[in-house]
Amino acid sequence: MLQDRYEKDKFFEHIFNLAAEMDPILCQIDRLLEDEALYQLIRNDLAKRYPNTESTGRKSTPVEVLLRMLVVRRLYNWSFEQTEKRVKDSLGLRWFCRVYFEVVPDDTTLMRWAGLVGPETLAQFNQRLTALATQLQVTRGRKLRTDGTVVETNIQAPSDSRLLAASVRVLGRTLSRAKKLLAEQGELGPEVFRNRYRSARKTARQAQRLMGRHKDLGKQAYGKLVNITKKTVSQAKSVLRALKDAGQMQAERLVETLETFLPRAEQVIDQTVRRVFENEKVPAAEKIVSLFEPHTAIIRRGKVGKPVEYGHKVWLDEVEGGIVSNWRVLGGNPNDTTQLVPRLEAHEAQFERPPEQVSADRGVYSAPNEQAAKEWPIKRVVLPKPGQKSAARQTYEQQGWFRRGRQWHAGVEGRISVLKRVFALDRCLNQGENGFQRWVGWAVIANNLRSVGKHQAAKAAKSG
Repeated sequence: MLQDRYEKDKFFEHIFNLAAEMDPILCQIDRLLEDEALYQLIRNDLAKRYPNTESTGRKSTPVEVLLRMLVVRRLYNWSFEQTEKRVKDSLGLRWFCRVYFEVVPDDTTLMRWAGLVGPETLAQFNQRLTALATQLQVTRGRKLRTDGTVVETNIQAPSDSRLLAASVRVLGRTLSRAKKLLAEQGELGPEVFRNRYRSARKTARQAQRLMGRHKDLGKQAYGKLVNITKKTVSQAKSVLRALKDAGQMQAERLVETLETFLPRAEQVIDQTVRRVFENEKVPAAEKIVSLFEPHTAIIRRGKVGKPVEYGHKVWLDEVEGGIVSNWRVLGGNPNDTTQLVPRLEAHEAQFERPPEQVSADRGVYSAPNEQAAKEWPIKRVVLPKPGQKSAARQTYEQQGWFRRGRQWHAGVEGRISVLKRVFALDRCLNQGENGFQRWVGWAVIANNLRSVGKHQAAKAAKSG
C-alpha cells in the first residue's frame, strides 16, 4: 500500500533543534519541496508500480521520503548506497528526508522506486519548479541563453573486435543458462550449447593488436572472429526455437534476452564486414557502438583532445537566476541551427511570452533563425555570424547591446560546467534511453533547486 508520509515526530524535532543546524540552502530547498504539485507529480508515477499499489499490500516507504532522498542523492552526487548511509548518519538529513527515527530505506529499495519516475514527469516537475522560481522572483524569463553539450553514456570506447567478443559473451552465457533448462530434451546436441567466448576473446585481442602493424594478418584474425560470432548466432537461433516451445517462466526470460541481443549481434557482424573487408565507410547512423546502450550516438564536434564522443547531445535553455528552464535530449547529431525555434517555442509555453533577449553560439546562427527571432518579436537577438563578415555586419555586432548580450551568454558555459562537475551531467550512469532521460532530468532539477535555495537563503540572510 502506497504511504504518503510518516507522522511528524515532535520529539525528533526537539532533539534536532538542540543538536543540529540545517544548511541554509538545504532549509530553503526543504520549503520548496513542500509544494503539493511537486509532490503529486512524483506520487502519481510511484502509484503505478503494481495495479493495486495504492490500496493493498504492506505499507510502502512514504512517497515524501522517497522524493526527498532522490533529491538529496543528486544534490550531493552520491550513489544509492552513499545516500542510504549519509541519511542514516545525519540528523539534518533525517529531518530533511522526513525519516525521523524510522528505518531509512536501503539502496535497492530506493533504486527500484527511482526507476518508476518517468522522464515526462521530471520535465513537468521542472516546469513547476521554474514557475515557483518565477513566483519567488528568482527569475522573470526575460533573458534566454541556449546551448548544447554532450552527455556520454557509460560505455567503453567501441571497436568492432570488442563488440564481436561482447556479442559472443552475452549469447554464450545465455546458451549456458538454456542448457540447464533444456538438458532433458535430446533434440539439441551439446555442440549447440557450446560457449565460444574464450576463443572469441583471444581472437579479438589478436585482431586489435595486428590491425595496426600487419593489416593482412589483422584481417585474417577479424575473419576468424566474425566466423566465431556467426556460429554463436546460429546456435542461439536454434536454442531460441527450443526455448519458445518450452513454455516456462525461466525460458521466457531467456527468450527475451536472445530476442534482444541477436539483432544487435547481427548488426555488429554486418558493420564489421562492411568496414574491415569491404573497406566501406559505414555512416554513424547505421552503426551500433554498444550492445547494452544501443541508443548511444556517435557525435563529432571537433573538440581538441576529444574529437569523437559517445552519448547524446543535450540542449539546455537557461534564464536569469541560474535556472535551466527546459532541456531536450536530441537524437543523433543534428545541426545546431535547427534548435533555436523549438527553444523559443518552449520558452513561450513556459513563461507565456517570448524573451526580451535571446542568445546562442555561432553554430546556431542562420539568416532565417535571426529573422524568425526578430519577428517573434524579440527585442535583442544575439546570434554572432560565423566566418567572414561584411563591414555592415561587423558594425552591427559591435553595438553595445550586442556585446553585452555576448558577455551574458558566456555564462551558459559556466552553467554547463556546474551541471557536469557538481550534478554529474558529464556521464550518464543509468541504463537505457529512459534512464538517460531521467539522469539528465534529475541533474537539471538538482541545479534549479540549488539555485532557488541559494537565492532564497541570501535573501533571508539580508532581511534577518
